[in-house]
Amino acid sequence: MKTSDWQNRLSPHAARMADAHLRELIAADPARAQTMAIRVGAIHASFGRQKYDHDAWQTLLALAEARALPARIAALFDGAIVNISEQRPALHTALRSDLGESDLARRSHREARAARLRMAELLAELEASPITDIINVGIGGSDLGPRLVADALAGQGPGRFRVHFLANVDGHAAQRILAGLDPARTAAILVSKSFGTQETLLNGRLIRDWLGGPERLYAVSANLDRAAGFGIPADRLLPMWDWVGGRYSLWSAVGFSAALAIGMTGFDRLLAGAASLDAHVRHSPLEGNLAVRHALTAIWNRNGLGFDGQLILPYDERLALLPAYLQQLVMESLGKSVQEDGSAVGWATTPALWGGTGTSSQHSFFQALHQGTDRLPAEFIAVARADHPHRDNHRVLLAHALAQAQSLALGEDNPDPHRRYPGDRPSTLILLDALTPESLGALIALYEHSVYLQGVLWGIDPFDQWGVELGKRIADSLLPAVSDPQRHVSDPVTAAVLAELHRHPPHSPP
Repeated sequence: MKTSDWQNRLSPHAARMADAHLRELIAADPARAQTMAIRVGAIHASFGRQKYDHDAWQTLLALAEARALPARIAALFDGAIVNISEQRPALHTALRSDLGESDLARRSHREARAARLRMAELLAELEASPITDIINVGIGGSDLGPRLVADALAGQGPGRFRVHFLANVDGHAAQRILAGLDPARTAAILVSKSFGTQETLLNGRLIRDWLGGPERLYAVSANLDRAAGFGIPADRLLPMWDWVGGRYSLWSAVGFSAALAIGMTGFDRLLAGAASLDAHVRHSPLEGNLAVRHALTAIWNRNGLGFDGQLILPYDERLALLPAYLQQLVMESLGKSVQEDGSAVGWATTPALWGGTGTSSQHSFFQALHQGTDRLPAEFIAVARADHPHRDNHRVLLAHALAQAQSLALGEDNPDPHRRYPGDRPSTLILLDALTPESLGALIALYEHSVYLQGVLWGIDPFDQWGVELGKRIADSLLPAVSDPQRHVSDPVTAAVLAELHRHPPHSPP
């Protein structure tokens, strides 16, 4: 089935849903809350407030069959070429689970295990040293995943290090981190797959100079020669591989800083949680497959109902970085306008993803969600059991999460139009039994698999990111002009802005 064909098949259902309010769909199907929910380990996901019915769901399942999702899932695990534009496999699952049936998948898993053992050795050496602080120098996938894990699981493991993350090339970021640190008690990890990322190398040189040399530098890279050329000894280098994309690399030595923050046992538990979700995705039929349900719901909201945004709303302060992490995972993976064969897509791909934590966000942008002119689907993530003693706070937090999901869906009528809530805003509620390394690993893996399946359904490559390269290339070409006012720049708007910049040279007094 061509994608244009299944779009035509979704259209009648979308037209029918346009005339039905969510409160009517929920009232008409008392069993909906049970039939549209899936539990996998510590994750309970409720899709009962998504705006489709049984007939629309069956059409979505038929789409999954027509696009051969079971075979494409197997291809991912077995190391087939799924990154079409770069002609590479994407074996991030091999970093944490041994479910691939090909020689390549099994060999990749062995390599990942060996690297993790070496990571554990380096961690033990650091624990035996006077080092108290670690700076992770990396950007994008070399920053967001480890940062999320370190922040979400802070205090849960025996990790004795304070871990800091330096991503932005803005010197103020480095200045703020270094202000409170002692070079003699600090080590740094440079994380770059190519070891050619401008921001990472510039910050890496800054940190190397601040430390007084490379003696307390470590590196994670697929280009070990370049890392060695930076002055980092071979015994402090950890590998990456070209069969792992940066935003899928948390599970590798890219997670070294996360392991230092939560302990190696905690990191292994994180991988075990992801592996459990991998097993579910690989072996579950489409109907009860959580990643398939998640992906098909995203396709329905984008292409059936035409929503151009997606909200991520964690009701747990420890997951405050999840929206930013998912912005890269989703939008860098699915922000494509050509199919795998290079032809233009004829349908919408990634929505704009954004969000924030409850309850703070309720006093920020929720007014627009409830009464604004645009409707947006939301994803609520809540945690049943807190790890703090403040029971009343947690009860109120959960009550707010449930209330917001309910009120967005059902709305409320009122004779005063200013106090009328239209409702009919769909949402998914993901409930974790507790926030543990296992449940966090499974949650992140769920989003990874959903993104891959959305790419398959849209016929696009979710593993390349060529669009990121253009701005980098132009920045390199403009760098001399930022320093030299005599440099000619062809773009007139850029030239005018440069003229203003040269009126206020960097580091000149105000």
